Formats: sequence, structure tokens, C-alpha cells
Amino acid sequence: MIDPTPNETAAMAVGGQMGGEYLEAIGKSDFATLSEEEWGQFLEAVVTGYCDHLRALAAKDRKRLDAMAPEVPF
Repeated sequence: MIDPTPNETAAMAVGGQMGGEYLEAIGKSDFATLSEEEWGQFLEAVVTGYCDHLRALAAKDRKRLDAMAPEVPF
């Protein structure tokens, strides 16, 4: 990713943490020892963690932006 936004950077950290938690749960840290199924589960943990956190941050930003918008006068 080129020039990630602050939200993307934060989401990458969360995705990486989720992937790490999965590896800890299965007791492996060497990618070469992962089965095809384990590799898929690892990727799912990383991508889901990234996407979920990015959506949460976007919703938070949306609420902040909506609060800044003036009400329509009619």
C-alpha cells in the first residue's frame, strides 16, 4: 500500500495483531509449517481484522463529520 492513511495504518496494525493471535492459538510461527487450511485461516484473521477495524474507524469519522455539519435551515 502506497501512502496509507492514518486509518489504514491503524487497521493494518489490528489485522497483524489478529493474525498473530491466530498463530499463537495454533502454536505456530513459521509460515512454512502451516497447512493450506491454516494459511487460509491466518489470512482470514488478518483481512477480517483489517476490514473490521477500518469500518469502525470510518463510522467514527462519519459521526464526527456529521456532528460538524450545520443543520439544514428548512
